[in-house]
Amino acid sequence: MHQAIAILDSGVGGLTVAKEVMRQLPQEEIIYFGDTERAPYGPRAADEVLKFTEQIVSYLLQFNPKMIIIACNTATAIALQHIRSQVGIPVVGVVQPGARAAIKKTRSGTIGVIGTENTIRSGAYQHALQAINPHIQVVGLACPTLVPLVEKRLYRSNEAKQTVRESLRPLMNSPIDCLILGCTHYPFLASAIAEVIGPRVAMISSADETAREVSAILHHRGQLAQSGKIPVHRFFCSGDPGMFQAIAQEWLGEQIKVSPVFWQMTRLSGN
Repeated sequence: MHQAIAILDSGVGGLTVAKEVMRQLPQEEIIYFGDTERAPYGPRAADEVLKFTEQIVSYLLQFNPKMIIIACNTATAIALQHIRSQVGIPVVGVVQPGARAAIKKTRSGTIGVIGTENTIRSGAYQHALQAINPHIQVVGLACPTLVPLVEKRLYRSNEAKQTVRESLRPLMNSPIDCLILGCTHYPFLASAIAEVIGPRVAMISSADETAREVSAILHHRGQLAQSGKIPVHRFFCSGDPGMFQAIAQEWLGEQIKVSPVFWQMTRLSGN
């Protein structure tokens, strides 16, 4: 029986991971959930993020997926280990893959991380990086104003450029040679971020490495899709489906439909 890969995020950010999974694993079917009604997760209490993640995973399990990707750095930092202990299928986060990619790229051993308040506060990237190489120096910076720009589809605006410039100012005199985009929303702002940090600093997105990890796990388990058919992806969101659809189609470069079923889920979970 054919099974899909479930991907969840606080909003549209996980589409950066979904796009890379679709590119590397073109036969795999994806079921995507963006919790746009309750985004961003970054400023929320940890127990609230955990609760939301549990609710979404519970909903996604009805589709009998073969794997879950928590394509949200905040939810990965807070909920990954708990979710892994609760379900009987592989659960992949985005922090470890991003850390591995940065370790491969750095030459100076000083790595910057930008993310939500929760991701930076958790020290998830510092722990992941220093578990691989304890000599790595990590410079973390919370950038709470960036996710709302993406969710409002303002990532190509002059406002976005100005906000990115102001947000990254504390890193300007830092000796980092790599910058981990520690939020899956941030690749939407990659051009503005690159303009600010300059060519001497390599930008690291976890999407590519996460997709490789997914491929390796499914290959090891003998679960790679081999139907030869064009997969039919399904997208759900808990907020404005029109905005989600517009951003998703622009990012993915293809027409998609967004299911309205999650309006019902949002009402239930809001109780």
